Formats: sequence, structure tokens, C-alpha cells
Amino acid sequence: MIRVGLTGWGDHPSLYSKVTASKDKLFDYTGHFLTVEVDTSFYAIPSVDNVRKWCEGTPDNFLFVVKAYQGMTGHLRSDIPFETKNDMFQTFIESANEFRRHGKLAMILAQFPPWFDCQTKNVQYLLYIRQQLKNFDVAIEFRNKTWYAENVRERTMDFLNTNAFIHTICDEPQAGVGSVPFYPIATAKKALIRIHGRNIQGWRNTGNTENWRKVRFLYDYNREELQQIGQNIKMLQSQTEELFVLFNNNSGHHAAKNAKELQSILAIKDDGLAPKQLNMFEGEF
Repeated sequence: MIRVGLTGWGDHPSLYSKVTASKDKLFDYTGHFLTVEVDTSFYAIPSVDNVRKWCEGTPDNFLFVVKAYQGMTGHLRSDIPFETKNDMFQTFIESANEFRRHGKLAMILAQFPPWFDCQTKNVQYLLYIRQQLKNFDVAIEFRNKTWYAENVRERTMDFLNTNAFIHTICDEPQAGVGSVPFYPIATAKKALIRIHGRNIQGWRNTGNTENWRKVRFLYDYNREELQQIGQNIKMLQSQTEELFVLFNNNSGHHAAKNAKELQSILAIKDDGLAPKQLNMFEGEF
């Protein structure tokens, strides 16, 4: 089972009808893909009411990959807006449980920052994550190359496997220690591939944060590149039962187009999509 989707549903103009309101973008999105990453949960934990609306407004077989809140993955260092870490995790768990109550939680994605390198204290923190989220499928995404050093990577995969973590496989620019190689190894019954683009210049933060965020994921994959990704996906199929592929290269709105191209290459035809919205003013009368 391969599910292809995008990171977020609110910024993909090619997917919406001309009359789609902001609140209806998720419905339009579900006319094209059967999975999505909830990326806004990285910045603020969604309320149970919002999660309920998302779940009730999507097809029965639609699944959400929920990105862990940034305080859980060390992006805020120790400056979290909760009294304790346990309070933070409990609030997130309540939100995640609502997705699961509706049968629409694919996994939780814990993406760690570039400074989260391979050392003992960080391994211990991963065990803490597993303890806190013990009842969930959790995908781990590294952004530091030390986890994939030649003398370490097999132990990294063994550690993820032993602790029932899903290995997040990334396609991204190879721009030094703050990026990771494409390493197509599955460590659980589910696997996650995140497609970030290959814009080396844009990947590095040169100091202008606003402009950097606009171009970091600016990349349009060509067919040959997507065919290579497709070949790796076919290889991964023998290692796992469910495979999720999320395109994040959306600085120039290329993600939806590239995702559909990959679906075509892999001959994926999703069943159970929402009906596409029709613009009542289009066409001839």
C-alpha cells in the first residue's frame, strides 16, 4: 500500500476550485490525495475540536501524518510554553488521540533539528520520546548526518527497529552535516519518505531567515529524478507493509505536480477520494 501526499493542505493552488474558501481547502485536497502531513502542529498543538472537524470532513480512508510539536523535538531548546514537559506531551497526546479515535492517524512524525546529532544524550532523549508516545506509531526524521556515518548507520537502524520507530527516509540537498543522505531502509511495518527538493543553495540559511524560508524548498523534480525515487519506492515495498510519501518541495508550488507525476510513474490510482468541486460558473450553459 503506497500513499502519496503533501505536507500541509493549505498552499497548493492547483488543487482547489476557483471558488474554494480557505476553510474548504482540506476537502478539495482530499479529491486528489488520501494522505497529508499536518505541518501546523509543529507550531501549535491543534485543538481537539479542530482535529474532529478535519477528521469528520475527510473520506473514511484518509490518513493524517501528524508532525510533533516543536517543543517536543528540541527546536525551542528548553523554552517551552508549558509548565512541564509532561504537560506538553499530554496536550499533544490528547490531540493525537482524536485523530486515532476517528481511525485517521497514520503516524506521528518527530523531526529533529540539525544540531540533534548522534550522541548518548540524544539517544536517551529518543527513548524518552518512545516512553511518552508509547502507544503510537512514531516516525523519526534526522537532520544531522552523523546518524548515517558509515560506522554508525547500521546501529542507528537497529536502534530504530528495536524501539519500534519508523525510519523517515529523506530526499534532500546534500549540503553538509545539516542534511542526511537518501537511505532507503525500513525499520517498521510502515515507512515514510519525505521529499524536500534538491536546492543546495536554498537549503542553507545564509542569514536572511524570511527569504531563506521562501526558497528553501524551491525545487521542481524532473521525470528522471522521480523515476529514480520510484525505483527506490518499489525496493522498499518488500521491506514494509505501508509506505507514505510526502512532498515538501513547495516554495514554488511544485509539490502537487511532482506528487501526481510520481503517482503516474508508479501507476497509483487512489480509491475513495472525495468528489472534486465543480465551479458552477465554468463551462457553457
